[in-house]
Amino acid sequence: MSYGTADSLRPVTLDDVRGAQKMLSGVARMTAMEGSRHLSQLVGAPVLLKCENLQRTGSFKLRGAYVRIAGLLPEERAAGVVAASAGNHAQGVALASSLLGVRSTVFMPKGAPLPKISATREYGAEVRLHGQVVDETLAAAQEYAERTGAVFIHPFDHADVIAGQGTVGLEILEQCPEVRTVVVGIGGGGLAAGIAVAVKSLRPDVRIVGVQAEGAAAYPPSLAAGRPVSIEAPATMADGIKVGRPGDVPFGLVGELVDEVRTVSEGELSAALLLCLERAKLVAEPAGASPVAALLSEPGAFEGPVVAVVSGGNVDPVLMQRVLRHGMAAQGRYLAVSVRLTDRPGALATLLGVLSVVDANVLDVSHVRTDPRLGLSEVEVELHLETKGPAHCAEVGQALRDAGYTIVV
Repeated sequence: MSYGTADSLRPVTLDDVRGAQKMLSGVARMTAMEGSRHLSQLVGAPVLLKCENLQRTGSFKLRGAYVRIAGLLPEERAAGVVAASAGNHAQGVALASSLLGVRSTVFMPKGAPLPKISATREYGAEVRLHGQVVDETLAAAQEYAERTGAVFIHPFDHADVIAGQGTVGLEILEQCPEVRTVVVGIGGGGLAAGIAVAVKSLRPDVRIVGVQAEGAAAYPPSLAAGRPVSIEAPATMADGIKVGRPGDVPFGLVGELVDEVRTVSEGELSAALLLCLERAKLVAEPAGASPVAALLSEPGAFEGPVVAVVSGGNVDPVLMQRVLRHGMAAQGRYLAVSVRLTDRPGALATLLGVLSVVDANVLDVSHVRTDPRLGLSEVEVELHLETKGPAHCAEVGQALRDAGYTIVV
């Protein structure tokens, strides 16, 4: 389903992106570009991170939202705007509207993270919680637009939004003129399409690589079919790119200008987020770390210099805790094992002694005594361990087996 008008479906050109850049002067920051020694060593060529997580509102979304709203006619501004989002687009619309003196209403799912709800309100929007998933929220926002006359601000399926996001591409060329590959996450496709328009217009030799989460990868089947195709129940921790169908406007541009679309696993996303935090000192959300995940998954596939766009940093602290643990597990630095013991004094101390010898740090211990699978004199102990990598994990497991324990990892 397309939410575009005839105006929204017009082609996006380099002149549009340059016009958007002028409009955003003094509004959006030219975000930093930081080199990553670790990723550069891995790839075998310079890798730089374009830090849109340090943009106002914490993501690139302000760019497109501001350009879209600034382009409204006076009577449209008077009617106000409405949007639907679980986070980044909501905040971008809220701040853009406040800066332009336009009333904004943002529909968010009832389960949206509290920090994102609070930030959207603080940027000046009226927040209405509706539905459990974004599709329900989107339907409510569109119904509101039809009922009140407010202008619906689509997160990616509009030429003005794409032009605004394309200003990231102009900055990349200015900050890294020698770039050979740009890697960018793809949800609906607005950011990738905008960057591709800007970069390919000026440097057609630069390779553009889009990245999707495996569980929400609508672009590969869509590109194969030659038209936007919906996927059922997209599932990924990367909510910023969790989109079930490409937008009509960005789809055409991505198909024409983006050289490749790759997918990454949840484990790779977790490892990328952890790397951004530990090695680059950047707080990134899973969607923002998706280009880094692609570099980690197949480092030899990218010609350098490479610019990876860290598109956002609005991560819920609860999710951050879970993702970091998942990322540590993917790197062999976190291990959860269950061990069955005889329920007698000293049994746990003996077990912990084995772990001490192999230098495994115990983070948490829990006991299960009432499971019907256990004998009368048995107890199952679940251990959460901090380890030093895959080789150390194997060493810990072998030490427990050598001590006579049966373990479940």
